[in-house]
Amino acid sequence: MSEEFRHIVRVAGTNLDGFDKLGYGLTKIKGVGINLAEAIIKVTDLDPNIRVGDLTEKEVSRIEEILGNPSKYDIPHWLLNYRRDFQTGKGLHLIGSDLMFRVKSDIDFMKKIKTWKGVRHSLGLKVRGQRTKTTGRKGRAVGVRKKALRAAEKREYEQR
Repeated sequence: MSEEFRHIVRVAGTNLDGFDKLGYGLTKIKGVGINLAEAIIKVTDLDPNIRVGDLTEKEVSRIEEILGNPSKYDIPHWLLNYRRDFQTGKGLHLIGSDLMFRVKSDIDFMKKIKTWKGVRHSLGLKVRGQRTKTTGRKGRAVGVRKKALRAAEKREYEQR
């Protein structure tokens, strides 16, 4: 380990483990997948095998700058997680708490205008067409009886 090695590196509001390799470490940021992490590494001309703890402050700020506006750095639009903003129509890439807030506000909007997805979200049911007859059940098991209960019912039946 070098003298400058840091065990915890703060990037885009997220604490990253300094021992992780750069590509894997960037995926710990909410909203950054492996493909976007590799694209960021390629744009910044960093070695993908270095550890996150070996990054300098300048390299960290460059990564944060790219995460703030990836389309400015020729990262393809299909890597963005919010390709067409509802209000502006432009491609955005949201990370961290911004992403969580936007998803929650989108779900609330769907509930407000009473779309099918909004209704399913509000009822706590599957949204994307999955089957619900046997999967996705919440609460106690359906159709299963405990052995102790069966034995008690059997004794009760014999007493009659």
